[in-house]
Amino acid sequence: MQTSFTPAQLADPAMAASEKILRTCVHCGFCTATCPTYLLLGDELDSPRGRIYLIKDMLEGGKPASPEVVKHVDRCLSCLSCMTTCPSGVHYMHLVDHARAHIEKTYTRPAEDRVLRAVLARVLPYPNRFRLALLGATLGRPFRGIAAKMPKVGNRLAAMLDLAPGALPTRSAHDRPGRFPPAGPRRGRVALLRGCAQSVLRPDFNEAAIRLLNRHGVEVVQAKGEGCCGALTHHMGHEDSSHALARRTIDAWIAEMDGEGLDAIVVTASGCGTTIKDYGFMFRDDPAYAAKAARVSAIARDVTEYVTGLGLSAPVVETDLVVAYHSACSMQHGQGLRTEPKALLARAGFTVKDVPEGHICCGSAGTYNILQPELAAHLRARKVANIERVRPDVIATGNIGCATQIGKGTEIPIVHTVELLDWATGGPRPAALDGVADRRPALAAAE
Repeated sequence: MQTSFTPAQLADPAMAASEKILRTCVHCGFCTATCPTYLLLGDELDSPRGRIYLIKDMLEGGKPASPEVVKHVDRCLSCLSCMTTCPSGVHYMHLVDHARAHIEKTYTRPAEDRVLRAVLARVLPYPNRFRLALLGATLGRPFRGIAAKMPKVGNRLAAMLDLAPGALPTRSAHDRPGRFPPAGPRRGRVALLRGCAQSVLRPDFNEAAIRLLNRHGVEVVQAKGEGCCGALTHHMGHEDSSHALARRTIDAWIAEMDGEGLDAIVVTASGCGTTIKDYGFMFRDDPAYAAKAARVSAIARDVTEYVTGLGLSAPVVETDLVVAYHSACSMQHGQGLRTEPKALLARAGFTVKDVPEGHICCGSAGTYNILQPELAAHLRARKVANIERVRPDVIATGNIGCATQIGKGTEIPIVHTVELLDWATGGPRPAALDGVADRRPALAAAE
C-alpha cells in the first residue's frame, strides 16, 4: 500500500511502525474470508482491509478519529485471524492497537460509553474490586429486565449480568505471592501469572497448573507485586493505565529473574500470554523498560507450550472422554500455538476433536462481549453450534474469556486444558466434570 506520511509524522516511533505495517498490505482481501465481523455483517469496513483503509486515512491525514472510524474499529475483536490468513505478513495487531490509542486521545465518546469503559478499566484488572462487582451482580440479577431497558446502555448492562457467574468461586489458597516447590528433585523454576479476572472466576485453572508443574519437578513462584498484565485495558486503547499495570508486573518478574532465576514465565490465560509476549514491542521506546520488557517477553510461555518442552509424564488415569478443543484466538493466531495443546491431550489419553470453523472467534475478546453484546452473542451461538456438532463430553480451552463466553451458551462442561492434563497425570478430577460419566466403565459393563 502506498503511503504519504510526512517526515515529521514519521519522527513519531508509533507512526513509523504503523506506516511500515500499512506499506506491507497489498489489498488482496484474503483477510475478509476469515474475519468474524465481515462474515456476520458483510460490510467491507468491518473487515481488516476496510479498517486498514480507515486507519490509514486517519493517521496519514493527522485527523482526530471520526464516529465512523470509531464504530468500525470498535467492532474489531482483535482475534487476529487475519494475521494467520495474510500472505503478506501484515501485523494488524500493532496497527489496530495504535488506532485504538489514537481514538482514545482524539475522540470524545458519549458520556455513557465513557463511564462504562472507565468502570471496566478500574474494576476488571483488580481482583478484589472485581470480586465485589460480581457480588453486586448477584444482587442485581433479579433486576436484569429493568436494566436491559435502560436507554443506550441497557444491552451492555444486561450482558454484564448474564456473564457473571451464578455463584462466586471460593478464593483459592494458592491465590497469593509465594513459592510452591516440587515434592522431588527440582527440574526447573518458573513464575506463574496469577492474573486478574481469571483468579476470581476460575481459580481452579492455576491450581491445576501448579499441581501439574510441581508433579513434573518444577518449582512455581507467584511473584510479590505482580498484578494484571495490562491486556484488558491495552485493547481498550488505554495506553497509560495498561503500561502502568504492565510495568508493575515486569518489575516483579525481573526481581525473580535477577534473584534465584527463572526458566520461564508461565501463563494460563492465552489472552494475557499474547500481550506479555509483545511487551518487548510495547516498551521498545521506553528507556527504563525496553530491556526489561524484552527479557520478560523472551521467556514468556503458555502453560501447554512449557509442558510440551518439559515432557508430560505417562497418564495414570484411564479415560475415554471425548474432548472438543477450542483454540482461543489469542492462542492460535496471537501466539501461533495450534498443535501443542491437542497433542498433550491426546498423549494424556483423551479423544480430541477439532471444532468446525475453529479459526472463528467465540466473541469473548476481552471486554468485547460487554461492549458489543449483540455481535458477541451471534458469534457465541455460531461457536456453540459447531462445538455441539462433534458431540463432545467436555470442552477444553486455554483462555478464561473463552471459557466464560462459551460456558454461557452450552450445558457441556468447559475446563482448562491444564485441568485435564493434571487429572490424567495424578491430580483430582476437575470439578466441572461432576456428572460426566467416563465411557470406559460403561463400555466394559456392556461387554
